[in-house]
Amino acid sequence: MIDSERLMLIASPIMHRTPAFDRASALAKAMDASLHIVAFDYVDGLATAGLVNEKALAEMREGYVERHRQWLEEQAEGMRRTGVHVTTEVVWVLRAFTEIVVHIRELNPSMVIKDLEHESWISRAMFTSLDLRLLHECPVPLQLVSHVTHAKPRKVLAAVDPFRPDEQYDDFNGDIIAAAEKLAAQCGAELHLLYAYDLSYVFASGGYDGFSSDLAQQLYETDALAFRKLVERFGVPENRQHLAMGSPAKQIEALVLSEGIDVVVMGTVHRRHTLRLLGSTTEQVAYHAPCSLLAVKPHIADE
Repeated sequence: MIDSERLMLIASPIMHRTPAFDRASALAKAMDASLHIVAFDYVDGLATAGLVNEKALAEMREGYVERHRQWLEEQAEGMRRTGVHVTTEVVWVLRAFTEIVVHIRELNPSMVIKDLEHESWISRAMFTSLDLRLLHECPVPLQLVSHVTHAKPRKVLAAVDPFRPDEQYDDFNGDIIAAAEKLAAQCGAELHLLYAYDLSYVFASGGYDGFSSDLAQQLYETDALAFRKLVERFGVPENRQHLAMGSPAKQIEALVLSEGIDVVVMGTVHRRHTLRLLGSTTEQVAYHAPCSLLAVKPHIADE
């Protein structure tokens, strides 16, 4: 007997129903998956009270956690009425990231779902936000929910990069497309495939001293051939194949707007020399594209 899938929803510490609740509920029903909702609470005001009265802090903290638990149960009850198996949990913790990773490893969900916290560029540059840390280190596929037009996605876009496959993880493009294909099939959604080739990667690497139209054409033909191989392998219809030149983040955002894409599926790491860094394209899409992002990581062999 094959165990059913399990999803994990990271709820906001604020008792407010966010778009991630609707997305998680719709996906759980579409996937015939169970759903575990967990909130990691920490309220600065209550923590400050502990400086004055430790007993009062404990009582207020317990009261807040209990109210949050009851509120989550109210949200879960509505989901249960649609046939979804839902469990809830509230954890009081100072450092949410560490506890979240522990929960993910113990629960081993097939997907983690969380609302994207919109922050200014300055804030992201100065501080490592929870979302960015999860994009770096979440061991399972992570969906950051932003703008939600349809709770159950109707259009899913796999954004790939077949350029210089010798520098990529083994079949990472295949992993990305397979994840998008699976999500689309479970939701009865259209699957789109995009490769936005950016020649700045080539010239930034110092491989060429100059630029010529012949070189550009040669690079285009090489990339187009690699893209066609992916398209043929996964059987993506012609009207859902998108090959474009320019900034990947801008091309993805433009396609999301023109096609009404609900979820973009991308990898968090692509080339080997960026193993320890999050690709800027994935970060830009997460914070700027008017849709949700499903980030998947490569299967890295032991080195």
